[in-house]
Amino acid sequence: MTFNYQIISDNLLNELSLRHRNVLRKRFGFDNNQKLTLELIGKEYELTRERVRQIERDGLTQLRKKVNISDPPFFYFWEEIHSNGNLKRETSLVSDLGKGKFENQILFLLNLDSRFEKFRETEEFYTFWAIGKEPLVLAKQVISNFAKELEKSKKPLTLKQYKSHFPEKILFSYLEVSKKVLRTPDGFYGLSNWPEINPKGVKDKAYLILKKENKPLHFSVVSGAIKEGGNIQTVHNELIKDPRFVLVGRGTYALSDWGYKSGVVKDVIFDIIKESKKPLAQNDILKSVLGQRMVKENTVLLNLNNKRYFLKDSQGKYKIREA
Repeated sequence: MTFNYQIISDNLLNELSLRHRNVLRKRFGFDNNQKLTLELIGKEYELTRERVRQIERDGLTQLRKKVNISDPPFFYFWEEIHSNGNLKRETSLVSDLGKGKFENQILFLLNLDSRFEKFRETEEFYTFWAIGKEPLVLAKQVISNFAKELEKSKKPLTLKQYKSHFPEKILFSYLEVSKKVLRTPDGFYGLSNWPEINPKGVKDKAYLILKKENKPLHFSVVSGAIKEGGNIQTVHNELIKDPRFVLVGRGTYALSDWGYKSGVVKDVIFDIIKESKKPLAQNDILKSVLGQRMVKENTVLLNLNNKRYFLKDSQGKYKIREA
């Protein structure tokens, strides 16, 4: 259901004095979609900021006495907020009510219904509207419980994976106002400090790209996927310094999450033999190293036959040379 919120707003404003009408139009950005500050309006009318605030407040008070909250669009507003658990993030509410239009008029009309309370943005929440204060208490509890579940799972979750007595629509609405729990475009939720949920900088974005592709990639490919990364060499330098990335070939990186370990080929051979706790045949070492590094067989064999680090036993198997 949609309304022409501009006509509704103009009709209401026409019941006020010219000064009240003009101040409210400028405060809510009805003209040229520019919301003016109290100070700018004061300069235009040669009034103090406080006087402009009084005119604005008085105009809204007069209109609240005139509107019938059982009439459209106010009943529609109430129905939309109520169906979302009596709470909804402002950006989503305005978008859903106006289908991408009449944003300023909708915000103006919301201010005229005393049933609705606006909660401004804080470090914890985005700006949202609610019917009363109880929904905020419920939302805080839902967000806290969901965050604990994420900390326990240590991986992103969808709403279907999370058991809650709240309907999915309401659960979505409560989580949407949170800055602690964020949603990805593909519908997964995670903590805002997780790089896969809220990537910050080149390294986090590179991590997400590799995780999505699920295979080693050359740094130039990663840079191209980042798009805004700009300098390819900068991407390479960032990956070298971050322990989440392991250089597995010439300019090719994998994630340490996949079991890759840092180091040159010699270090990889050393770890393989050490973890086996016994000498290993050449083919076994070769197979394991090539699973960790994108190098030629000869490169592995040259390192393996370096007697400074590795020795053959009587059975022709390789062991670590004792210091």
